[in-house]
Amino acid sequence: MTAVQTSAEQSGVKTGQDQYPAGAQVVVRDEEWLVRSSVPTAEDGTRIEVVGVSEFVRDQEAVFFSGLDRIELLDPRETTLVMDDSPNYRRSRLFLEAVLRRTALPQSERRLALADSFLMDPLPYQRRPAELALSGGNLRPRLLIADVVGLGKTLEIGLTLAELIRRGRGERILVVTPQHVLEQFQHELWTRFAIPLVRLDSVGIERIQREIPAGRNPFTSFKRVIVSIDTLKNTDQYQHHLEQIRWDAVVIDESHNLINRGSLRNQLARTLAPRTDALILASATPHNGDAKSFAELIGLLDPVAIRDPENYRAADIEHLFIRRTKISREVREQMKGQWADRGPSHSVHCPATPAEEKIFEELAAVWLPGDGGTSVSAVPLFPYTLLKSFLSSHAALRATVSARIKTLEKKDDRRGTEAELAALGRLSELAADLTETDSAKFAALVRQLREEIGVGPGSDERVVVFSERVHTLEWLAEVLPAALGFKGRAARDCVRIMHGGLSDEQQMACVEEFGLADTPVRVLLTGDVASEGVNLHRQCHQLVHYDVPWSLIRIEQRNGRIDRYGQARPPEFRALILTSEVEGAKDDTVVAERLLEREDQAHRSLGTAEAVTGLYRAEAEEKSLIQDLLRGRTVDESLDARRSDADGEDARLDDFLADFFGPVGEEAPPAEPAEPGDSAPTGTPGTPGTPGTPGTESSAGRAATSSVLPRLFDSTAHFLDEALREVYPDARDRLDLDRDQQSGLLSFRPPSELVHRLKALPMDYLREQRLRERLLVTFNRRLAEHSLQRARESSTSSWPEISLLTDLHPVVEWLTDKVLVGMGRQEAPMITANVAEPVYLVQGVYSNKLGRPTVVKWMGVTWLETAKKGLVDDDMVSLLRRCGVGPTMANKLRYRDPVPLHKVLPDVLDTAEAFLNTHRDAWDEPLREPIEQYKRRLGTWRQPTLAGERTKERLADLADSLLTTGRPLLRVLAVLVPDLDRKKDDGGPPPVSLTAPAASPSRF
Repeated sequence: MTAVQTSAEQSGVKTGQDQYPAGAQVVVRDEEWLVRSSVPTAEDGTRIEVVGVSEFVRDQEAVFFSGLDRIELLDPRETTLVMDDSPNYRRSRLFLEAVLRRTALPQSERRLALADSFLMDPLPYQRRPAELALSGGNLRPRLLIADVVGLGKTLEIGLTLAELIRRGRGERILVVTPQHVLEQFQHELWTRFAIPLVRLDSVGIERIQREIPAGRNPFTSFKRVIVSIDTLKNTDQYQHHLEQIRWDAVVIDESHNLINRGSLRNQLARTLAPRTDALILASATPHNGDAKSFAELIGLLDPVAIRDPENYRAADIEHLFIRRTKISREVREQMKGQWADRGPSHSVHCPATPAEEKIFEELAAVWLPGDGGTSVSAVPLFPYTLLKSFLSSHAALRATVSARIKTLEKKDDRRGTEAELAALGRLSELAADLTETDSAKFAALVRQLREEIGVGPGSDERVVVFSERVHTLEWLAEVLPAALGFKGRAARDCVRIMHGGLSDEQQMACVEEFGLADTPVRVLLTGDVASEGVNLHRQCHQLVHYDVPWSLIRIEQRNGRIDRYGQARPPEFRALILTSEVEGAKDDTVVAERLLEREDQAHRSLGTAEAVTGLYRAEAEEKSLIQDLLRGRTVDESLDARRSDADGEDARLDDFLADFFGPVGEEAPPAEPAEPGDSAPTGTPGTPGTPGTPGTESSAGRAATSSVLPRLFDSTAHFLDEALREVYPDARDRLDLDRDQQSGLLSFRPPSELVHRLKALPMDYLREQRLRERLLVTFNRRLAEHSLQRARESSTSSWPEISLLTDLHPVVEWLTDKVLVGMGRQEAPMITANVAEPVYLVQGVYSNKLGRPTVVKWMGVTWLETAKKGLVDDDMVSLLRRCGVGPTMANKLRYRDPVPLHKVLPDVLDTAEAFLNTHRDAWDEPLREPIEQYKRRLGTWRQPTLAGERTKERLADLADSLLTTGRPLLRVLAVLVPDLDRKKDDGGPPPVSLTAPAASPSRF
């Protein structure tokens, strides 16, 4: 057997060990295709996603299976060597750069590669979730991001997904969010990271179902999708479709909603978790106070992380869980000047009107009597439901009374209800004729909005007003505009109302309008549907609690809508506190005002109020508080008590939960250790170097390039500029290209093959910005940020007209592919360079059983025929620079005879493979050790059920599949040949020779 795989071996037809690295060209059905991604399947061999290269299939996307089609990955020994006649060897340099860019980073590469290239501030704390996901501490990239409200979890998710995409592990992405944040999440991932997600809200799914054949899986139509959890939880409709799809990455936002076993959301999570490689859960409130429930949530990430679901510590899951607060050290230090400190919560006292005092009297005497009196209601909690409705508004009280009367009247046996019905009738009469003139809170709201905040005609000031009751919101929407002085159309446009009864489209429209600076909306009236995940801080720093939820968590969640990362002005909070002179009246000073003060204290001292009660759920907090009030406790006694009936086990549980809501993950991870195997191999000359050019992106478009990425060009901007010159020398006419040298703006008409790729972009973005007709793109961060800010100030579209070009942007990917296919089938260029003897540039890739690269090496190989030995330098990028390969090199158009160069290809490839085999174990060590640790932990995991044992077997197989397997795949990229016309005494640098002293193998 030769040292290089044969064509049949490398084509991998039905071998079960197929390797088709991204960027490779294959021949299927006598047409050429460029590999995008590949993954093994259980029955049909390897599934590869490709895009057409040859004329007949150019730019067409397709999927092939090696078990069904003959997929020919060509024998590297049959590489054809060709001359490059382009200026400065531009075609060759672009081709090499394109291969570097299209090759996935190996799994053993733990460092972030793209963090500096996106439209986000360089905050290390926001990078740490991505670092944790890639750290190798877990078998796969799976984690729970539990940062408190406002720290930027969406940005942390976007960066993590971007890093997975660069590693070839993010082709198929599913993002699941609450319906009211769909567009917000989609907007952030595209504008910040150039990750397009197709939104499948109710309108999107309806559109797709019209376009695809009946019965077809809608999730196969697009690779990257965002959908609401309320849509997907309809398991009867989507269960079958979801079970047929495997994802590279799944994101589930507000994941605390998944905990309740048996719920539709929980069933959805259990369907998705085993069908994805990466799983990212996000929640600011991930714990419901029950150790078993939280263990179940962690079990979605890693079933073996917790052995005993009733007895574990935070340290057991530190590789899966990260949580910081605003006062965490790393957050506090990095946020200086970038997040205005919140102001205090102001209690605005509203003395009850005479009409309201009559209702207080009725409630105190009949429904909530003191001194051991008996309530007229047989349902202990209902009187407090009545009270909270009244403290919200007379409209809410009327609705609650009416609903209770209907419930009682439907009872077949009304014994014991007559007194309650009579009392309800009296309340109904008292509330029947009340209007806004009888509402102390409404009068105070109008004064606060007009006089203190400045909302009114001619003012740009905005405010969000929260209420728990839909009837309160609807009543306010009717009467508030006129009271603020708005008339005519302005009265209709100045207020928007948002609550859970609206459709996903209506909710998203409310959020978008409120966030755009030049829309006429001045007041957003919203229920607590907006208290989770929604960004309301773009144009607003004022918030009013019209009524106060009886939960510290809910108060904090509300405040977090405007108190969050990116808030430029100090957030201000007001709460309307209805007060009464009636003896025994439980007005807002009894509960609401104390809760506001305690939430403010907890926020400033702990960074979050979630752990104060030890209940970790808003609903549980409110229920517990009401029960304590029924027992005669005050709010402070209820909050401070560690449950008067708590036994030792509950006390231990409180201590246990404190671990999870302290500074979990606050310390930065240790620096990446030096890679094992750095000893110098015999016969491996070269000078070690770090490929890539570090730095930060400037207004001229110099992209930040991490040393993780081997790059021949010093920036993505330089690469794109040269690629356009090569692929479209007549771009000014053919693409109507216009370039502003001062600002760095590129404007052009996208050709048909690029338009085809743009179909993955958000539909609203495509339509509103008319991207099929013209694209505006830039490498200038300031220009892109300015465009994004300008979009937020526009009533026409929240989508920026100018997008930032990142490595993930469709325009960059399109040009990269155009460069790759510019080289003929299995061709490698010959480049005249400053070398002493021919140097073959060879790519070597080891993969695992899943088809993912575990080791990627870029080598320069010389075969010394006289000595019958080969020499290797495994830092190709550094080698190219030393040999003078760059934009200033001259192409003298001296053609070399390729026959003798081609003749030694087998020896060159044998040398490359022998070098790879020699160092394979050392390069594999960073990947192998975490897998072995996981297998040891798996070995101690005992499961009493058959399903548990099957899970254990599946995870053991998965662990084994991540290890390097088989032989390396080799590819000849180019040949550097000596300049035969050069004279020895020409004064230039001496020719580079691989006979220099041996050097340690580099990371690449």
